[in-house]
Amino acid sequence: MQQTTRQPKIVVIGGGAGGLPLVTRLGRRLGKRSKASITLVDGSGSHIWKPRFHEVATGAIDADLDAVNYLAHARQNYYRFARGWLSGVDREAKQVILAPVHDDQGEEILPERRLEYDYLVLAIGSLGNDFNTAGVRDHCLFLDSRKQADLFHERFLNHCDRANFTDTPVSVAIVGGGATGVELAAEIHHAIAVLKLYGHEQLDRSKLHVHLIEAAPRLLPALQEKLAKSAEDELKKLGVQVHTDTLVERAEEEAFITKDGQRIEAQLLVWAAGIKAPEILGTLALKTNRINQLTVTDTLLTEDNAIFAIGDCCACDMGEGKNVPPRAQSAQQMALHTAANIERLLRGESPIPFEYKDHGSLVSLSKYSALGNLMGNLRGGSIFVEGWLARFMYIGLYRFHQAALYGWMRTLMLLLAGRFNRLLRPRLKLH
Repeated sequence: MQQTTRQPKIVVIGGGAGGLPLVTRLGRRLGKRSKASITLVDGSGSHIWKPRFHEVATGAIDADLDAVNYLAHARQNYYRFARGWLSGVDREAKQVILAPVHDDQGEEILPERRLEYDYLVLAIGSLGNDFNTAGVRDHCLFLDSRKQADLFHERFLNHCDRANFTDTPVSVAIVGGGATGVELAAEIHHAIAVLKLYGHEQLDRSKLHVHLIEAAPRLLPALQEKLAKSAEDELKKLGVQVHTDTLVERAEEEAFITKDGQRIEAQLLVWAAGIKAPEILGTLALKTNRINQLTVTDTLLTEDNAIFAIGDCCACDMGEGKNVPPRAQSAQQMALHTAANIERLLRGESPIPFEYKDHGSLVSLSKYSALGNLMGNLRGGSIFVEGWLARFMYIGLYRFHQAALYGWMRTLMLLLAGRFNRLLRPRLKLH
């Protein structure tokens, strides 16, 4: 009787900007040919590209339409999907431990489970870092998950309905002058303008008060100072009140209190000032840094030669005392590199070092503009873009992400479907 060869087991925890492209590549190259068993684990049932959470929050995109369903995607790409949250890793037995899954009423849907692995990839992303600022966890929203983005959307629409009925202002205060804070501030103004077209006659941008608060001397430290100043000028034209060199000491109900005693009041408080890795990583007996990221070698392996870490949850030194920046492009590059390294390991070859290539940064100011720098590693220089060209390239980044998941043919079909949807659906998600 012929003995069946055991397939190597690869488990990927986290279906975000790194994890999902990784299982897609591994599924197409290994799973399709039965060379390995690949399993993706995520607590959610679907994927939304994290750089678009600010658009989910304002309703600029309908996350239900743009989401990638893991079960359907797994079937199309030759991997398995297991719903659950990581609660531990038994490194000696080479098993990941998944916490029980409960519904909204607390009823258990799935019990605690264990999944065996030969290679484990941790791609669980990051969370908002409140730096232990008093009151932030109690009074602020964080745009670090689909759930938080949906919650902002619900509360934002409720405030807009009330403001339209009572003819009063809508106010939002955002802490963090990086890409998320800047993009959200602009997107809120666009949402108010669109809502006026859909029956909110008493509501317009003159009734909108948006505060953007940054502790550093300027916005967008990842961009050249000239472009950061251009972004600030555009936001001020929209009516955003920009507070730089302003450190928040605590959050209260509907107000931020700054270190110098200023009180910035708003109905909605958002914290978008930095990241940290999930607490679970600190329990795995692997080396972590001060923001709980797993320290990895240049091959993206942790201290355990069977465990990789990619994306926001890892700290990968790229020289001069700097780590690879926590961006979607970093996670995608790490995903493709890790897929190649896993294939090498399965062939009995050594993994090769990861080299981050900075393709630049782009920031969207909603429908109004975009700006950024491209090809940051091209001969040590950058190309700076603004306006419609930057906006076109910003949209292109998402299309490249879709192409990594679906291939270019399906991506073009999705683009066409989106165009037809615009003829039938409102320009803003109104529920």
